[in-house]
Order: sequence, then structure tokens, then C-alpha cells
Amino acid sequence: MRKNWFGLALLFGLVSALGVLPADAQPSCAGAVEIAKARIVRVEQNGVLVLSDGRAMVLEGVRLPMGVADHAPARLADEARAALRNLTSEAPVMGRAVPPKEDRYDRVRVQGFAGRWLQQALLEEGLARVAILPDREECAAELYGFEAAARRGGRGLWAQAAYRIRTTNDDWRPDLGTFQLIEDKLGRVTARDDATLLDFSSDGRNGLLAVISGADRRNFRGADLDRLVGRRLRVRGIVQEMDGRPVIVLSSPAQIEILN
Repeated sequence: MRKNWFGLALLFGLVSALGVLPADAQPSCAGAVEIAKARIVRVEQNGVLVLSDGRAMVLEGVRLPMGVADHAPARLADEARAALRNLTSEAPVMGRAVPPKEDRYDRVRVQGFAGRWLQQALLEEGLARVAILPDREECAAELYGFEAAARRGGRGLWAQAAYRIRTTNDDWRPDLGTFQLIEDKLGRVTARDDATLLDFSSDGRNGLLAVISGADRRNFRGADLDRLVGRRLRVRGIVQEMDGRPVIVLSSPAQIEILN
């Protein structure tokens, strides 16, 4: 049965009093052990972990700050990488995964553990944002909970204007090409050609459009999008432009959070 990720906001407290997450306490959503004891020799700019045997691991479900590419201070990107280096130097890294286990660059896509759950540590300190891909939705509820805690506390990137949550009233043009969280009340759900449009405007001409392509519509099978009309939602993704309006492409229900 396909999981429905609408309205995810669950907290997941699995770290023990010593800050260690033993293997038998690691979340079942993380999947099976793919890499048992990895030694990390380098943390790349995008957070990719390079192993001593030449392989690479990607932390699934999170997006680290990227500095200039985010139109944001470089300091947070440096802090995120430094935190990840510290976390992965303290203990061998275990990578757990569910299929598909590798990306197109043959990097292993994992939930990482090195004493702590790496995704949790980064999100709780405000050194990453949740970014769920349509073919790997594992642990989405837990990751959203960790991010929400950091946002409420104003930690890390959440204290920076560059990473504030946008609304459809913001000037979106400076955000083109960047990953953003945007929230507002959904005005209508319409169809154009084979795409489904979630229109956040009040007049059908301005404001945010969230677009589900025909190819991605199958990922939303069983999701009643019409029931979201009138609800305040938060969506996330890369801001693009279509017909003079900001657009975020939705490829997974996990990109949508119901706020009321």
C-alpha cells in the first residue's frame, strides 16, 4: 500500500541520553544495512561523503545549504560541512538504504549513522532542509519533525532571511533557480494539457503555481487534491518560472505539508 505523506509533522526522539544511536534502536524506516563500517576521507561541497575505498554516499532526504547558489551567506554551507566532518570522524559510518540504492552517479543513497543519525543531527541544528525525492520517501515524517524543531528554535539557516519561508506575496524573481519553502492558502486545482496545477493565487493570474506533470501524476494516485482547496499548505522545491509566475514542480506528495 502506498504511503500518504500529507500533513507530516511527527517528531522522532530516538537519541539516547549519551547521544548514541545503537543499531537496534535505528529507525525501521531507514531500511537494511548497505554499508556497515565506512571510513570517511572527504566531505564534498554538496555533502557527499567519500569513503576510503573510493565509493561515495549521499544522505537521502536532506539538502545542505549551498551558500552563493542559495543566494545566501557561505558561512552556513561551511558550518554544515564542518558539522558533517565532525560527525563522521567520531565513529565508523553505517549506511542503511531501501531501493533504489544508488543514484545516477553510482553514489549510495543512505540514511547515515555514526553514533547519531546524521540526517537528524543536521536538521535539528538547522544545517539542512528536508528534500524528499519521489522514489525514496522513507523516514519523511521523522525528517520533517526534526526540521520543524530547528525552525521553531530559529537555529542555523532558519535565523537567516535568505532561508525564510516565502509566501506568494513575496517577490519571487530573486529566488529563481533556488530551493525554497513557500506557504499560502490553495485557491484552486485545475488541469492544463496533461498537468495538474495547484494554484495559490486569488485571481488565477498571479502568485505561486505548483505543477504536477502527467508523468508524475501516478505518484499522487489516491491523493484527493481537491480537498486541499482552501487549506494553508507549505510546498518545497526549485523555483522556476512559467507565464510570468513562480512555479514549483511537485513530483512527490511529500513536498506538500498541510498547515491547518
